[in-house]
Amino acid sequence: MVCLLIYFSIFLLSLFQTFICSSTSIITLFLSLNPDPSVCKDKKPFLVFMVPVAPLEAAAREAIRKTWGAPRQDTLTLFYVGLPEEGQGSRSQKELEEESRKHADIIQMNFQDSYQNLTIKTMMMMNWLATHCPNVSYAMKVDADIFVNVFYLMRRLGGSPRQGFITGSVIWDGKPRRDINSKWHVSEELYPEDSFPPYVSGAGYVFSADLAARISWASRFVRMIPLEDVYVGLCLRVLGVRPVYSRSLLFLRNLFQIQNLEYDRCTFNKLLIANGFNPSQLLHSWQDFSQGEFCLPLNVA
Repeated sequence: MVCLLIYFSIFLLSLFQTFICSSTSIITLFLSLNPDPSVCKDKKPFLVFMVPVAPLEAAAREAIRKTWGAPRQDTLTLFYVGLPEEGQGSRSQKELEEESRKHADIIQMNFQDSYQNLTIKTMMMMNWLATHCPNVSYAMKVDADIFVNVFYLMRRLGGSPRQGFITGSVIWDGKPRRDINSKWHVSEELYPEDSFPPYVSGAGYVFSADLAARISWASRFVRMIPLEDVYVGLCLRVLGVRPVYSRSLLFLRNLFQIQNLEYDRCTFNKLLIANGFNPSQLLHSWQDFSQGEFCLPLNVA
């Protein structure tokens, strides 16, 4: 069954000029092409992986399906894409539709897929989760170049709060960059404050599924900025929810490793995520990692 969901969304040009406490920030019109609204009801997953990915990144999607995102009884992996950028042609769209027919795990939204639209994509992901997967326990927003230790993650979630919970690599002292040449530029007009509230890095974070609907609701009152992880943090501030920093007290390490880290099984057994894996690296590393937890340190002959 085709699970290529097209979300025809109307985003007002004034979206980026809407102030806190405005009546709306995103107006969505839910029309779908061959949807499968029972995807969560049929599988009843404990955890849903939500992976924002570009239409042309088929290799990344396939690598995830063969590694940490492989089908399990207690997890579900979904890929969220926008429309191919201009110049990529109708061929890429047809290939995407064929991939969707084969795997039934792609959700497409009706706006151009770009870094500048990542905040919009993230809010649509939250809205989709709240609408179609209201009974799941947890969700994880995770980028396509991330290694996820799904085994350790599932164990840790067993004792985590079921409501009002979000964890990841927390940035406590983030500040807006005013340099207009920066990829992460935020003007004073768009965000006049001198610092951001605590937020979790967008590389990968886990949250109790109840927050999807609450964040979607809070987005009505938060002015849109093109930094999706910061924007989620702004929505959390409206809700009075503080992110939880995940750290191993035994190994004194951040469990959400957002800096590039060379793979070895001993180290990765003690992490929840690691950053910077292309498809071939992910496949190669997972082949070793899936052998089990036993390992020898790299400095042991």
